[in-house]
Amino acid sequence: MKNFNKNQKERVEVMALFGYEMTPCQPLSFRRQGEEETEVTELLRTQIRFAGGVALHIFDVLVGRETKRLEFNSGNLSWHLTQ
Repeated sequence: MKNFNKNQKERVEVMALFGYEMTPCQPLSFRRQGEEETEVTELLRTQIRFAGGVALHIFDVLVGRETKRLEFNSGNLSWHLTQ
């Protein structure tokens, strides 16, 4: 995986499972532009933040031994990797 600044957001494609048991959304894998798909090992934490009438769904996930954060923007339906 390529490195980037922690404060930078990178748009990614995400495969997610919606409406599963008690978790309304669970990211299963993501793919950065020009790279292979990366599997999410474990969902650690979820939270929702509201900004300007848009809900931002935040998922802290484990990828191997690394913690990553995926964000889903409900306004434009885009996914971003933020760390």
